[in-house]
Amino acid sequence: MSTAAVRPATVADAAEIARIQRDTWRTAYADLLGEDTIGALDLGELTARWAEAAEHPETDLHVAVEGSFTVGFCVAGPAPAAEIAAADGSLPPDAETTGLIATLLVEPRWGRRGHGGRLLAAAAASLRERGAGRGVTWVAQSDSASLSFFRGAGWNPDNTVRTLDTGERTVRELRLTGSLELRLTG
Repeated sequence: MSTAAVRPATVADAAEIARIQRDTWRTAYADLLGEDTIGALDLGELTARWAEAAEHPETDLHVAVEGSFTVGFCVAGPAPAAEIAAADGSLPPDAETTGLIATLLVEPRWGRRGHGGRLLAAAAASLRERGAGRGVTWVAQSDSASLSFFRGAGWNPDNTVRTLDTGERTVRELRLTGSLELRLTG
């Protein structure tokens, strides 16, 4: 049986993170984002962005591994004001202690093995170390698997929505929030 773990990412992981993003978006999000959007993903550009993220002091980038395979990743950090503001632009009282789970992806072929939960737990621990007590993330309203995953961790929609334009489609996202003292369930 292979060993599964989560560890901090390094610049050397950037190419695998980029590949996971591209492949997962192709497999799981092509209908949501559109074929042109997915086709426009450039591995070189993605790799450069993830290398920068791995070195950014305000970013916590983790990878999930199973045996010798990198199977997923999560990026988190302090939540920018734009990510936690109310529709009128006002900030919540805990704005300074709110973290953002910007991306959490596990390749579909490696799903249902606990990698997502381990990634979220590692990101939550990193955010708690930075002084955060609450987290937020954005999930496409039509992404029932991700919504179910975050609800299983005790995170729920806070009635804030946004619409993203991919250039080909619009994607309605729900903001979810919850404690960084997670309760992960199967």
